[in-house]
Amino acid sequence: QVQLVESGGGLVQAGASLRLSCAASGGTFSTYSMGWFRQAPGKDREFVVALTRYGYTYYADSVKGRFTISRDNAKNTVYLQMNSLKPEDTAVYYCAADSAIGYRSGSYYSTGATYGYWGRGTQVTVSS
Repeated sequence: QVQLVESGGGLVQAGASLRLSCAASGGTFSTYSMGWFRQAPGKDREFVVALTRYGYTYYADSVKGRFTISRDNAKNTVYLQMNSLKPEDTAVYYCAADSAIGYRSGSYYSTGATYGYWGRGTQVTVSS
């Protein structure tokens, strides 16, 4: 069973960048597909990006071209580089892990119920 801990959140101005990290422990990290989700106050959790165990990436349209997901299997860590941040990016960001084997569609990885393991989140606040 894998445990996930996010870090790197903070308060920044619009246009700035942040890099979130999600450190995993307790499992074989390279075998997990990883996702980032976010939840703004009063809103439902939404998909941000996923990086499968096979190296495929899926991005929400709202972050394409601004956010980049990557992973370092040697460090058991997945990263979310966020550039050109906007006030509407303000949310708690969660990383999640999925242990399923085999190829899946983008819609599979953009669904929160896919993921069996979640971190506690890190707050990102973007001021205008």
